[in-house]
Amino acid sequence: MSIAKEAFRELFPDRNTEEYSFSMSYTDRFKPFNANVKYRGKDFHFYFSKKWKTVDNEIQKGLVQELLVKIFKQKKNTLNIDLYNNFMKSLHISIEKTESDPKLEASFERLNAHFFYGTLEQPNLVWHTSLQRLGTYEYGSDTISMSTILKEDNDTMDYVMYHEMLHKKLKYACGNGRSRHHTKEFRDLEAKFPNAELMEKKLISLIRKHKIRRWFF
Repeated sequence: MSIAKEAFRELFPDRNTEEYSFSMSYTDRFKPFNANVKYRGKDFHFYFSKKWKTVDNEIQKGLVQELLVKIFKQKKNTLNIDLYNNFMKSLHISIEKTESDPKLEASFERLNAHFFYGTLEQPNLVWHTSLQRLGTYEYGSDTISMSTILKEDNDTMDYVMYHEMLHKKLKYACGNGRSRHHTKEFRDLEAKFPNAELMEKKLISLIRKHKIRRWFF
């Protein structure tokens, strides 16, 4: 029995598994440990990053079940889903840190010393050119990625960096088929950044300026 079919059977023991079709493939088109599912009716195809290929089947089953509870809007939790979430939250320990940038590294070190007592392990630190997302933290590659428009102002760069560092530290809360990345604890800690409201206004102004610049040039 395939991993996907077995995951479905264990998640929905009252359903006839034979009425459904399941397939899985591993692709290098995804970032490390990303995945998604495409489905039509009762036909499901799961696409996993190739990094998943060597991961224990029980953890992969948890990933399949995590995707399924979202599709079916179920408030369910299983041992396999717990295994999957624990795996994702621990990935940073084994991931190589090979990418960094001096400006981003300086920002990370400033904030690590001030807010985290120097205890937060430095992840990969890279730039990206998107205006849609000023910063991201990727669990699968332990990477903080920051928009190049933030190079202009250290204060706003530090503010966005702090936000992503909180994601790295707190990870996410999960249960009943939901993953919550911006919990109350997250928001409370985020608000401790000096002049947080002013930083939000500066970010809006910075984005607007760059959108106008792109429109002209």
